[in-house]
Amino acid sequence: MSEEILINVTPPETRVAVIENGVLQELIIERTSKRGLVGNVYKGKVCRVLPGMQAAFVDAGLARAAFLHASDISAGNNATRSDNISELVHDGSEVVVQVVKDPLGTKGARLTTNISIPSRYMVFMPHMPNVGVSQKIEDEGERTRLREILQRHTEETELQGGFIARTAAEGADEFALRADMRFLQRLWESIQEKAKTASATELVHEDLPLALRALRDLVGPDVEKVRIDSRSTFDKARQFAERFIPELRDKIEYYPGERPLFDLYGVEDEIQKALERKVDLKSGGHLVIDQTEAMTTIDVNTGAFVGHRTLEETIFKTNLEAAQAICRQLRLRNLGGIIIIDFIDMLDEEHKRQVLRALERCLAHDHAKTHITEVSSLGLVEMTRKRTRESLEHILCEPCPCCGGRGTLKTAETTCYEIFREILREARQFDVEQLLVLASTEVVDRLLDEESQNLAELEQFISKPIKLQAEALYTQEQYDVVLI
Repeated sequence: MSEEILINVTPPETRVAVIENGVLQELIIERTSKRGLVGNVYKGKVCRVLPGMQAAFVDAGLARAAFLHASDISAGNNATRSDNISELVHDGSEVVVQVVKDPLGTKGARLTTNISIPSRYMVFMPHMPNVGVSQKIEDEGERTRLREILQRHTEETELQGGFIARTAAEGADEFALRADMRFLQRLWESIQEKAKTASATELVHEDLPLALRALRDLVGPDVEKVRIDSRSTFDKARQFAERFIPELRDKIEYYPGERPLFDLYGVEDEIQKALERKVDLKSGGHLVIDQTEAMTTIDVNTGAFVGHRTLEETIFKTNLEAAQAICRQLRLRNLGGIIIIDFIDMLDEEHKRQVLRALERCLAHDHAKTHITEVSSLGLVEMTRKRTRESLEHILCEPCPCCGGRGTLKTAETTCYEIFREILREARQFDVEQLLVLASTEVVDRLLDEESQNLAELEQFISKPIKLQAEALYTQEQYDVVLI
């Protein structure tokens, strides 16, 4: 599988696109004014303890108070520590915390005191004394080699803390791994020093900007090139690679072309498609994706696909194609939380099993942690995907000012009948010469056309003239009845 990473940089925002076999698979956007907080370390102050929820709200200097659960508080050297939040923290106490989940919607950031600091090959966890290896490294011999190197280094340096070897550590030589571990130790020491002198609600350590984070986290052995369209970011990326990822240095390219980098790969068009509800499948079927506060639902439809064999075979083929498309959409739109997939009903148990396995295989490439259940009795597949940042829709869009995010508007006919009821209400309450109706052009046109007979009868009933005035800035639901 060939993979390319495109980094588009402008002063207000940085965008990173992951292209696999020429197709956009993942998009990460970071705006300068709203930089992601995940990975940042703060010195926070507990502002409210909630014993009933076994949690506390912490003021870390962010827009909203952040959330710290008892299970996210480090046990330190005390293996038998209490799980009672009231015994762990109290109002006004200061804690060094790390953001594990960005603020989402109305919710504040999620915090932990189990700090972890990532680098190219390792994750250092100061409060966890054990060593480990990423589950994505499947070769047992390599897992043993890495574990031995990590164990040896921690014993030699008498280090308080533990390491986890990341996927990128597979095949790396011992010298590079040890250099990475020493770097993380020095970084942790500097964080500790700063935390001692920092005042409450102060930022102690900020994670790397998105362009450099992409080099650290997204670049694997399959990546053929990293193209960057900003000269200054390109220079920083080369310096970063020389220091931490020397094997990547020659893969980083500067793109000076006149045609925008994202246009060259069709990324802009794919972004527009990723904001739509309907996703067309090559076979003629389609997906309908609806994102709500509680969960995301994905409906699979055969659409125009009729197949060449039996109905069951047609449904099976559509579901297999949909499974691949769904995995891509989850990554591209960065959908998280609870996800319900309504595949087209299959009678054959073997077909159900194959569709589920296809879904699992595709999700194996996903950086986010996922969990899938079996097909339920209602024919639904329930799954969860770890959410650490806002979805693409929440970053790029806001609720429609006309419908308030409902996705529907009252018809012009409905608004006309509401106006009639309001006129009757006003005419009974007040003694006026005439009434003036202000409404959108669509509503006024309907009142003068299809509803003209009803309007004339209403005028006769209340014995008052009714004037109409179209307002260009009114939505189809807005109107005013003015007494004159």
